[in-house]
Amino acid sequence: MKCFFPVLGCLAVLGVVLAQRHVAVQEGPLYRTEGSHITIWCNVSGYQGPSEQNFQWSIYLPSAPEREVQIVSTVDSSFPYAIYTQRVRGGKIYVERVQGSSALLHITDLQARDAGEYECHTPNTDERYFGSYSAKMNLVVIPDTLQSTAIPQTLHKVEQDPLELTCEVSTETFQHSHLSVAWLRQRGGEKPVEVISLSRDFVLHSSSEYAQRQSLGEIRLDKLGSTTFRLTVFHLQPSDQGEFYCEAAEWIQDPDGSWYAMTQKRSEGTVVNVQPTDKEFTVRLETEKRLYTVGEPVEFRCILEAQNIPDRYFAVSWAFNSSLIASMGPNAVPILNSEFAHREARGQLKVAKESDSVFVLKIYHLRQDDSGKYNCRVTEREKTVTGEFIDKESKRPKNIPIIVLPITDNWVVKVPQHHQILPQGHLESSISVEVASNASVILEGENLHFACSVRTAGRPQGRFSVIWQLVDRQSRRSNIMWLDRDGTVQPGASYWERSSFGGVRMEQVQPGSFSLAIFHSRKEDEGQYECHVTEWVRAVDGEWQIVGERRASTPVSITALEMGFAVTAISRTPGVTYSDSFDLQCIIKPHYPARVPVSVTWRFQPVGTIEFHDLVTFTRDGGVQWGDRSSSFRTRTAIEKAEASNNVRLSISRASDTEAGKYQCVAELWRRNYNNTWTRLAERTSNLLEIRVLQPVTKLQVSKSKRTLTLVENRPIQLNCSVKSQTSPNSHFAVLWYVHKPSDADGKLILKTTHSSAFEFGTYAEEEGLRPRLQFERHASGGLFSLTVQRAEVSDSGSYYCHVEEWLLSPNYAWYKLAEEVSGRTEVTVKQPDSRLKLSQAQGNLSVLETQQVQLECVVVNRTSAASQLVVEWFVWKPNHPERETVARLGRDATFHYGEQAAKNSLQGRLHSESPAAGVYRLFIQNAAVQDSGAYSCRVEEWLPSPGGVWYKRAEDTAGQMAVTVTRPDAALQVDTVVANATVSEKAAFQLDCSIVSRSSQDSRFAVAWYSLRTKAGRERVGPGLGEQEEDEEEEEEGDEEEEEDLTERTALLSVGPDAVFGPEGSPWEGRLRFQRLSPLLYRLTVLQASPQDTGNYSCRVEEWLPSPQKEWYRLTEEESAPIGIRVLDTSSSLQSIICSNDALFYFVFFYPFPIFGILIITILLVRFKSRNSSKSSDGKNGVPLLWIKEPHLNYSPTCLEPPVLSIHPGAID
Repeated sequence: MKCFFPVLGCLAVLGVVLAQRHVAVQEGPLYRTEGSHITIWCNVSGYQGPSEQNFQWSIYLPSAPEREVQIVSTVDSSFPYAIYTQRVRGGKIYVERVQGSSALLHITDLQARDAGEYECHTPNTDERYFGSYSAKMNLVVIPDTLQSTAIPQTLHKVEQDPLELTCEVSTETFQHSHLSVAWLRQRGGEKPVEVISLSRDFVLHSSSEYAQRQSLGEIRLDKLGSTTFRLTVFHLQPSDQGEFYCEAAEWIQDPDGSWYAMTQKRSEGTVVNVQPTDKEFTVRLETEKRLYTVGEPVEFRCILEAQNIPDRYFAVSWAFNSSLIASMGPNAVPILNSEFAHREARGQLKVAKESDSVFVLKIYHLRQDDSGKYNCRVTEREKTVTGEFIDKESKRPKNIPIIVLPITDNWVVKVPQHHQILPQGHLESSISVEVASNASVILEGENLHFACSVRTAGRPQGRFSVIWQLVDRQSRRSNIMWLDRDGTVQPGASYWERSSFGGVRMEQVQPGSFSLAIFHSRKEDEGQYECHVTEWVRAVDGEWQIVGERRASTPVSITALEMGFAVTAISRTPGVTYSDSFDLQCIIKPHYPARVPVSVTWRFQPVGTIEFHDLVTFTRDGGVQWGDRSSSFRTRTAIEKAEASNNVRLSISRASDTEAGKYQCVAELWRRNYNNTWTRLAERTSNLLEIRVLQPVTKLQVSKSKRTLTLVENRPIQLNCSVKSQTSPNSHFAVLWYVHKPSDADGKLILKTTHSSAFEFGTYAEEEGLRPRLQFERHASGGLFSLTVQRAEVSDSGSYYCHVEEWLLSPNYAWYKLAEEVSGRTEVTVKQPDSRLKLSQAQGNLSVLETQQVQLECVVVNRTSAASQLVVEWFVWKPNHPERETVARLGRDATFHYGEQAAKNSLQGRLHSESPAAGVYRLFIQNAAVQDSGAYSCRVEEWLPSPGGVWYKRAEDTAGQMAVTVTRPDAALQVDTVVANATVSEKAAFQLDCSIVSRSSQDSRFAVAWYSLRTKAGRERVGPGLGEQEEDEEEEEEGDEEEEEDLTERTALLSVGPDAVFGPEGSPWEGRLRFQRLSPLLYRLTVLQASPQDTGNYSCRVEEWLPSPQKEWYRLTEEESAPIGIRVLDTSSSLQSIICSNDALFYFVFFYPFPIFGILIITILLVRFKSRNSSKSSDGKNGVPLLWIKEPHLNYSPTCLEPPVLSIHPGAID
């Protein structure tokens, strides 16, 4: 690798960079359940060749981790082994190509035997091998223990009935997993619809069909205990009909952080039949006529026809030319748009609910622009458990068009002329006038009725004209009405408009009786009412003449309505508790009759604000009009006006914070005008009323008991938070779990569960990776909450406590926190498991021979955990070495490593480890050597997995020692000591046999050396031999042996090493020696051409050599034979011998006469060569191993007549 990057840099500079193939496979280990469908991806990059690469999948089974078992290939159909062939052909195992460089391995029906190490291999398509061509991952197959059960049944329900179903979901998986539970509804062959589900992250969710009902609380999913999940539908609808079933999934987190659904189970279904009620309704719109004149009233009636109307909720809206006029909800409070709201405020329009089935729109004074189409729309609403309404079906009838015509009549006003009064002496009037009224003192707004009676002394002489006049307090006279003699009634100029609206009316009740009626009196109508009667007679010429005039009057006093008008606000409950009711009274003085309209408006200033806003108005016509900011009051407020007075009571139920503040009553006094318009006469504002809405007094009590919890890591931490008492049975609780570490000033938030059962993980859980290990549970009792920290770690130690918040539902259906309290602390100490590792302390001695096998045993008597992994280390104390040295080490992953001692003593290859049983470890030293001796022992380290998956050393122990002594075999070498002496003649050959009687080992080899033994007195110095070299290496002997050694001089004839290499021949015998190995234990040395100087004692020394375990030979022992006495007889010298023995004489005699003897020498040579061939043939026949003789040495003298002597040359031996 060190040279790779510079080379790569050089290639980059040259513009050539070779891609390196890289194969990546999905990270493992993956945990999957039996019977599931698994996919494993494999990608290859940086390759050369075609874009579409091939993939081959193999597995290494745990039973044979070194053996590859081929599964499937994209290129070779014969690739699978027999155990997978059928599944591959059946499509249960296949490879899906995602891209040319990416593929997925599919195993559709996972089996337990599929567990193992998977390898993805990509065959080479590159020009050369460069990179990685395969990658591996582990797959663990676990049993499928998920169960989802429910009782199969058929239920018959009626619309609006509640439905409750339960489902039991459980799993026994040892791995940490999460569950998700969903309730689904299925009808026939339709796709299932999710009603509500609880995800693996504890989040509730519904499909679009049920989302609104779930948000309104109509549908709930509750967990009861650890395995029960309850579905609640509070109001069934016909659309809910179908089969309901529960579906559970078990999720596990893969190493890449993603979640995978290992298995899914569906429960038995419950068939729910929903019988719908008759919800049909019809709407019709009615009015008296279609043609109206300006100023006329009109009334529209929207009539609802349905069953059980009082038990149902309907909303009505009115429209004019498709524009909204007003709307009225189920509470019968109308809301008008801005234009029509003004007309309604002036009393020109009214929207009301006449009965449960009749809704009225009334316009008192039509305008010409009121012509158009009118309609109403009725919508049925459904009330949820929270009090909110959901729109259902809506219907409207046909439009009703009306036409409003303008007034086209001409009004003629006749002004009275000056009448001529008859002169004195003519006819005199005999009438008298009396005026009477219905009251002399009235309240403004009451009607005035006057009667003017004309009396005559006799028969009436003519006709009467009558004028009603009013003289006010300033003595101003104004004509009210005039009836002329022809019976025509004319209003006065100032009363013309009032008369046109019927506010003033004059009639001739009888010939002498005239009435005046003033309706809706006003303060300015106060004064002296005078009836002025004029009597007319017809003159001779036919003209009408005045006979006389009479007048009479009566006073009328009118009390103004606003006089004494006052308003006071009172309340008997200025302080109330949540959900209580309180009343506000608006007392109006004086007590006006029912005809006097008073509008009352309650104004409200919420707590913390500075402005009032209109809450609700009781209008002058008895209607109720809500303010723009009063939506929270409408459903919980009732307004009532007393019949005997104008007092208005405001009753508010289910009080909450939104109703706390200052209230004020504003009363308006109205007067109805002659033209049916309204005039506000006065406005009075009451005193301020402050209403305090207090939260209930909390009864929350959380257990303060302290606990101390000590546990071993990897065990679950069970934390309980108990609510001893609560304020209301409907209380909900938010539970915040904290942990306090000694190093922290404050506690850190682990998990928060809100009052709505939503989960929020704290920063501590995120930072410490606690999120996948946390499990929260609310017990069925409702007051006990549990937090479980799975797979506890030592770092989880600390002080745990819960912070409980009590939440109540306010009357306006908003949750508020009432109280909070902290529990007692649980001191949690997570410790590592107590060390229970113990090894056998048995000691012993073991003595073995070299090359035999040494067995060392390390027995684990006890261990801390069955899930622990052990590291076994063997070491040895050598003699004279105080420090121990490691021999071998067996790792946690069962990998075998050699120690430093193995390298020193060549133990590599001779060590073998095995574990025949759990806790039993054996180390074998094969071919034991002497240097392997020592005191052996083993040290065991026990490693445990932390909850985070990190292994740590928990304990270690050392076993008893085993003293091992490796010895060499006992020497058993024996050389035959019984050898007969021999006498030979000069020039003859004598034999020196060396016979080995016994040996120490069948694998031994021998080094053999022959010696001539001479006393020092008569010795003759020769060159150094093998004997002298070895003599220096021998240890000194004591006694007689040392003295004998000093007197005897050894001269080596010949030596043969254990490797069959010959040493040099001794000088006196050079060229005259022949070596033979007659058998593995018999060696022979033949001395040729014996001479008298050869006379003496001879012996052979044998060294026995054995191979060490390192295949090196060493000398075990040596043995020397008994001396052999050899005597060589001396014969007289002849001329031939003299010549042959003297080189100078030989050359002088024979070389000068060379030509003479040339032919003779050639002849002799031919004879000698023929003799040599026959000699070699005879040696083979005598059984001498020819393998020991490579080439015979021939000594030849041209003058000697003897045959050539065959001898063994040391260099000729192989």
